[in-house]
Amino acid sequence: MQFENNIPIYIQLVEAMKLQIIAGRLKPGDRIPSVRELALMHKVNPNTMQKALSELEELELIYTERTNGKFVTADETLIAKFKKDYADALAEKFLASMAAIGFNREAAATYIREER
Repeated sequence: MQFENNIPIYIQLVEAMKLQIIAGRLKPGDRIPSVRELALMHKVNPNTMQKALSELEELELIYTERTNGKFVTADETLIAKFKKDYADALAEKFLASMAAIGFNREAAATYIREER
């Protein structure tokens, strides 16, 4: 994973893991690797990884079972809400970019439907 300099690393890790959950690469109930394993995988300090996991727990996308580790939430409604919010943000960004080059919403939608 390549990190951007202008965004704290733990926030980038939160976003990356959130994306894995809403995209279904991490499924409801999946066990998450340990803090140390994740830190090694992402080449970050374990404290940074722990901070990211704490944020994900605050968002209720993961939870901890004492002695068993951390798991992805089984709350599919919550995951669907995060997925919708993420899709809405992407759509708004796309529409703003299209508006910047002269496309209104209708023209942008038509453009998307066209085969390329």
